[in-house]
Amino acid sequence: MNFSEVFKLSGQLCKFSPDGKYLASCVQYRLVVRDVDTLQILQLYTCLDQIQHVEWSADSHFILCAMYKRGLVQVWSLEQPEWHCKIDEGSAGLVASCWSPDGRHVLNTTEFHLRITVWSLCTKSVSYIKYPKACQQGISFSRDGRYLALAERRDCKDYVSIFVCSDWQLLRHFDADTQDLAGIEWAPNGCVLAAWDSCLEYKILLYSLDGRLLSAYCAYEWSLGIKSVAWSPSSQFLAVGSYDGKVRVLNHVTWKVLTEFGHPATISDPKIVVYKEAEKSLQRALGRPACLPPRAAESKYEIASVPVSLQTVKPATDRANPRVGVGALAFSSDNYFLATRNDNVPNAVWIWDIQKLRLFAVLEQLSPVRAFQWDPQQPRLAICTGGSKVYMWSPAGCVSVQVPGEGDFQVLSLCWHLNGDSLALLSKDHFCLCFLETEAGVHTAFRQPDHGT
Repeated sequence: MNFSEVFKLSGQLCKFSPDGKYLASCVQYRLVVRDVDTLQILQLYTCLDQIQHVEWSADSHFILCAMYKRGLVQVWSLEQPEWHCKIDEGSAGLVASCWSPDGRHVLNTTEFHLRITVWSLCTKSVSYIKYPKACQQGISFSRDGRYLALAERRDCKDYVSIFVCSDWQLLRHFDADTQDLAGIEWAPNGCVLAAWDSCLEYKILLYSLDGRLLSAYCAYEWSLGIKSVAWSPSSQFLAVGSYDGKVRVLNHVTWKVLTEFGHPATISDPKIVVYKEAEKSLQRALGRPACLPPRAAESKYEIASVPVSLQTVKPATDRANPRVGVGALAFSSDNYFLATRNDNVPNAVWIWDIQKLRLFAVLEQLSPVRAFQWDPQQPRLAICTGGSKVYMWSPAGCVSVQVPGEGDFQVLSLCWHLNGDSLALLSKDHFCLCFLETEAGVHTAFRQPDHGT
């Protein structure tokens, strides 16, 4: 691995363009666009206030910058730097902004979720969508960009509307059999829409494009329910993480449970590989200062002998959003693996083999896992824990890599380039790129890291 120099950043706003050629980052009210290969600045745009959200259009020709405090959205063009667009929502306010799949319409959600305004960059026309619901995931576009599914709340009931993105005409409108709809998401093939209830009731519903209810699933009652949901890239599986610490995988044929994955605190199966992060001994770090801060200490992975007891935390049940249950899950791009995090075992990442429907490996970190993300091209998982290291897992093994540089670069989040050959590492006020060596060659400007395996 090689690392770029460190650049300034605000609000962890750093995004690769969909075509993979550019990298956009925000520093307060400035938008910086760099070439991915050389990291040279191509464009520098100045917004009217501090940027709170940034998003590329699907064709990578435009960039949207939202300033929610001012109710403003500014759109910039890469091909015509002198062109720009300003959208002012005025007294209606602004709480969310996103692109339509065609990259020529901007969808703004007003304060109190009174409506969604659809602004056309081509014709300057405006359309309005009423009754959007304020929930975790209330808008979902189909992968082919043809349809928009919208969660609605009117007359104290939940509804789902499906719009055609080409002209924003209503295609279907149906009521959702939920008490408090929490989120909706299209399957990657665009044939099925998943809708799930709030954590107070375990219920997930599967709808066809014409609004027919294909299936409804409830694992249990009278306890906290669904916490996370993820489709497999092939649309064959729907993984549902819940507050009881289990992941239930539904199949696309019958929509019944294919398997349940539990997250026990003790691993006793000798077939499961458990990697434990451990600090390297001082004897192996000769020549280095003895007063290194704890987060900067080098680490490595050791294969633990079973049985292994994982570090758990007791959730505060008298507070909102207790640290319990499966809070994060993601399928690998090839559908072979599922990565999960159980929030009351915060230091562990669980890797499940979807082909054999069994636990494949467990990684236990020294600190709680903040984020993980799969390589878009191969089964390789990047993990960060808020420290100065980035971790990689693949079926071949694990590696712990120290991010080089002065001071302590705390990796709070990360995102992959679509080619899988580089990774953006984001801290509170800075970011850098991590380049993974490929046969095509090595980037010119980088620093050598310290490795631990």
